[in-house]
Amino acid sequence: MSTNSLSAGLATLGLNLPAAAQQQLLAFRDLLLKWNKTYNLTALRDPEQAIAHHLLDSLAILPQVGAGPLLDVGSGGGLPGIPLAIARPELAVSMVDTVQKKASFLQQVAIELGLKNVATHHARVEDLCGQYAQISSRAFAELKLFVKLTRHLLAPGGHWLAMKGVRPDAEIAALPADIAVEAVLPLHVPGLNAERHLIILKAGS
Repeated sequence: MSTNSLSAGLATLGLNLPAAAQQQLLAFRDLLLKWNKTYNLTALRDPEQAIAHHLLDSLAILPQVGAGPLLDVGSGGGLPGIPLAIARPELAVSMVDTVQKKASFLQQVAIELGLKNVATHHARVEDLCGQYAQISSRAFAELKLFVKLTRHLLAPGGHWLAMKGVRPDAEIAALPADIAVEAVLPLHVPGLNAERHLIILKAGS
């Protein structure tokens, strides 16, 4: 049943992933729920719900993900970083979380699933070094704080990809004047009866 609902959801999103990638996604879901018993990575316990709420929700932004290195901030249980890394094996995905046990989980997932394109960091994002073409987050912080903490990591011409629930108009209005809102995209996630939006930002001149 799980494989069918994942396949159906991917088709609804217009995503064509090979069978091996779909199996990896389900294996990740299983690891997430297994480790969750000890590590409290997600409020969800139901394997079927996790397909919509975690896998498909993360993959809904895939069409907006470019080619350059991606940093996923406050990854927690690896969302959206791990699903994106599975779906795009050529994409270099780095994930950072301040909580040691969450960073350990991400490392274990990368090892168990053989994800060669994944790097994990146990650190505060403001202390991280490097340059990334795209920086993603899923319910990490208000947009203004997200930009402030990660601005030094965004490569010239890069983009922030902020996953939100309801359209965050107040957060958008509070952004610094030199931050441009490139798009506010409603996301329609199969099996998820809740509002989702992707806010794409860039640093203005």
